[in-house]
Amino acid sequence: MGKKIHIIAVGAHAGDMELTCGGVLTKYAMEGHKVTLIHLTAGEKGHPTLTPAEYRKQKIKEANTFANLIGASAIVLEYKDGELAVDDDVKFRICDIIREQKPDIIITHWKNSMHKDHEATYKIVRDAIYYAALNSFERNLPAHRIQGLYFAENWEDPYGFRPYVYLDITPSYEKWIAALRSYEFVVNSPHFRYLEYYSALSVVRGTECGRAYAEAFAIDPIRIKQVYEYFPVK
Repeated sequence: MGKKIHIIAVGAHAGDMELTCGGVLTKYAMEGHKVTLIHLTAGEKGHPTLTPAEYRKQKIKEANTFANLIGASAIVLEYKDGELAVDDDVKFRICDIIREQKPDIIITHWKNSMHKDHEATYKIVRDAIYYAALNSFERNLPAHRIQGLYFAENWEDPYGFRPYVYLDITPSYEKWIAALRSYEFVVNSPHFRYLEYYSALSVVRGTECGRAYAEAFAIDPIRIKQVYEYFPVK
């Protein structure tokens, strides 16, 4: 890919985007593209022994470690885990980040989830993209319109998720898996085998598209169009 682009992945919690699209983020970073991870919360309430304040510090450190290992950058916002509100405060916060960072592509959560923060993030990002694109929303920075929005595959967001876009992550697989080990919960969670699940899922998606490893993404159903002059025939 010749042109260098900027990808932003917006997750509800530190660790979400690393697991669900980290192979793609790693691949782009390895090829010299700009990659930014934005975490709306640290995901600080899930530790069995640490307080939320203690775990927040740990998660921020882990987020930065992962980003550094793959050649990206991380931003952890101050919103509280499990309490993410869908309001204009956070929507315009993300709008302003979009206008400042000027991404070409944004990746975020799918719209249907068992986790309220994931559904909230989807709604926040959709509106933030809309606000960022229109000059009529007067902010400190000029409007910016992204070129593509994709939804990452998360085990907690399965309802109606349809894999549509597959990206080969074979060149970045090993580096991605090594970076994922920066997160304690990824390798030591007593509730879910995150590392095993997402590494296996990359094999499944790779098999489906004829690659060793891949990650799959959903897109807005209204964008699922293929336009031809005639039926394609080989």
